[in-house]
Amino acid sequence: MSEQPNWAEVNPPVIATFRANRGKVGGRFAASPILLLHTVGARTGQERVNPLTYLPDGDRFVVFASDRGAPRHPDWFHNVVASPSVQVEVGDETLPATATVAEEPERSELFARQAAALPRFGEYQEKTSRTIPVVILTPAPRDRTY
Repeated sequence: MSEQPNWAEVNPPVIATFRANRGKVGGRFAASPILLLHTVGARTGQERVNPLTYLPDGDRFVVFASDRGAPRHPDWFHNVVASPSVQVEVGDETLPATATVAEEPERSELFARQAAALPRFGEYQEKTSRTIPVVILTPAPRDRTY
């Protein structure tokens, strides 16, 4: 298996590009919808921001704790389990949201949709013996002024 990227080096320029281009990121992410997930570190208590590919699902955003098929769940997954109140940057909006780990059968249905849209996710699952968690990000209801 190839070595995992050093996300502390990879993520900052991706985040900067995302913000400079109102949510658009080029390179290997050009064909994928990307969001920025803000979490609180489970051990550190510090804010963390991770660019993630997502699957739109109505008003929800679905993300996948694949870490490119690594043997362990990514750190951001542990953070959302420990503290499910998160923020999501999509385009030029930042939304408060709640993270929920999908359970079966919804987990498998959402994962299959993502693997059909972006086959690399199926490849990630094949690389690892763990079941890749699926996390649903549900934005808080917006206040409406009439």
